[in-house]
Amino acid sequence: MSSELHDILRERFGFEALRPLQARIVERVMLGGDALVVMPTGSGKSLCFQLPALAIGGGASEAGVTLVFSPLIALMEDQVQALRARGIRAQYINSTLSRKEREKRYAKLGKGAYELIYATPERMLKEEFRDALARVPGGVRLLAVDEAHCISKWGHDLRPAYQRIGEFREWLGEHASVDGPPTTIALTATATARVRDDIREVTGRTHEQMPLFAAGIERPNLELRAREVWDDEDKLDAIGQTAEAYSGTGIVYFALIKDLERFADQLRRRVGGRRLEIYHGKLDPREKKRLSRLFVEAKPEDGLLLLATNAFGMGVDKPDIRFIVHAQVPGSVEAYYQEVGRAGRDGEASRCELLFAQDDLVIQQQFIEWMNPPASLLREAAHAMDRSDHADFDADELRLAIRGKVGGDGRFDYALIELEKLGVVEQTIVAGRYRFVRALRDEEVDEGEIEEKKRRDLMRLLEVVKMSREADMQAFITSYFDLSESG
Repeated sequence: MSSELHDILRERFGFEALRPLQARIVERVMLGGDALVVMPTGSGKSLCFQLPALAIGGGASEAGVTLVFSPLIALMEDQVQALRARGIRAQYINSTLSRKEREKRYAKLGKGAYELIYATPERMLKEEFRDALARVPGGVRLLAVDEAHCISKWGHDLRPAYQRIGEFREWLGEHASVDGPPTTIALTATATARVRDDIREVTGRTHEQMPLFAAGIERPNLELRAREVWDDEDKLDAIGQTAEAYSGTGIVYFALIKDLERFADQLRRRVGGRRLEIYHGKLDPREKKRLSRLFVEAKPEDGLLLLATNAFGMGVDKPDIRFIVHAQVPGSVEAYYQEVGRAGRDGEASRCELLFAQDDLVIQQQFIEWMNPPASLLREAAHAMDRSDHADFDADELRLAIRGKVGGDGRFDYALIELEKLGVVEQTIVAGRYRFVRALRDEEVDEGEIEEKKRRDLMRLLEVVKMSREADMQAFITSYFDLSESG
C-alpha cells in the first residue's frame, strides 16, 4: 500500500492497516480495475470503496466524486453520518428528503462539494440527479453498487432499478465521467454463482473484467447446528439451554412480531439473570436507535438477550455476539448465513442454533405469498393512490381505501414495497409511509413473472429445509455459495 493510502487510512479512518483481502481489492480499484466483492456484513466491505474514493484525486473539489448506490435507506444514512463524523465530505440523496433539501444537495453535488454521494438505485432514473452528476468537476470517478445481489432476479431481493445499472454506467461514461465509464465495484454479503454471473451480465462486465474477491465462507469458531422441535415448550427449553451454555450477548430471531412478543414474557422467567429486550420493524425509529446503541455497547457481563425479527442486524458491528438462535425457520440460506455471520466476529467460540419446526414452514410460505402480490393488487393500489387526495399512505390506509377495512395480512405492506421498487411510490421521512410518484405502466407488472419469482422463493425455502437436515451445515453452505472462482 502506498504511503498516501496509508496516511488516508490512518488519518481519516483511524486504521493502521487493511486486512489482506481489503488490500487486494483497494489495489485493484486504485489501478482502475472493476471488482465483485462478496464479504460478510461487518467485515469491512465499505472501506474497499471509501478509501479509494478519498485517494482518487487527493480529495480536491475538482477530483470528481464516488457514487454509491444502496437500496437500504437507513443503512445509507448511518454510513453517511459515520463518514461525516470523520470529517469526510459525504452526503446522501433519497426520497426521505424534502424537495427543497434535495435541490440544495443537487446544487452542491454539481459544484464538487462531496467526495462520496450515496443514493438509492431508483435515483439513477431521475433527470435532475443525472443533471447534477453531469456537472461534477472531474466527473464520477468510482461507482460502488452496494447490496449488489439486488441486481439479480436469482437473488433474494430484486430491485428493478438495479437492472438499469449497466445502461447507467455507460451513460456516466458519456456524460459524467472523464475517461469513459467509471471504475465499478459491486459488493454484497451473499451471492451464489448464478447471482454473481447475473451481476456481471447486468453491469456489462465479464469474469475477467470484474473478478471475484471473496472472504471464505468457513467460520470454524461457529458451531452451526439444527434441532428439531415440536412445540413452544421445546423452543423455550432450547433457547434457555443455549442462553445458559453461552454467557455474553445473544440474539434470538423470530419471523413474526406476535410470536416474538408472546415468547418474550415466558423467556423473561426462564432466563432471569439476563436483560431481555425486543426489536422489530414497527418500533419507533428513536427506540430502534436506542436499542441498536444499547446492543453494540453491551458488555458480556450484562448478559443481554435480544429477541428480534430480521429487521435487526444490518449495519450493526459487534464482535462478541456469543450465540444466535433462530426460533423460527428463516426464508432462505442467504438470510440465515447473513444473520449467523454476525456471531463470533472476535474469533471466539459461538453457537448458532436453528430450531426447526415443520409448522414454521407455513409462516415462511405465507410470507412468500405476501412478498409476491398479484399484478391486479399492484394496479389497484397504484390507481387508488393516484386518484386520492391524500399526500401519502401507509399499508392500513391503503387497505382501507381499497377494501374498506383495516387489519389483516401483510400483502398491502408488500404491495407498497413492490411499488417503491418500481419507482411508482417512494418512502417519506416517516417510516412505513409512501407518497405517490407516477402512474404504474401495464408492462411493468407481469403475472407470469410474479409466479416465477414465487416459485424461486419457494425453492430457496426448500434449500433451508435441506440445510437443516445436513450433519455438516457449514459444508452445505460452502457448497451452496461456491466461491471457488475467487482469486
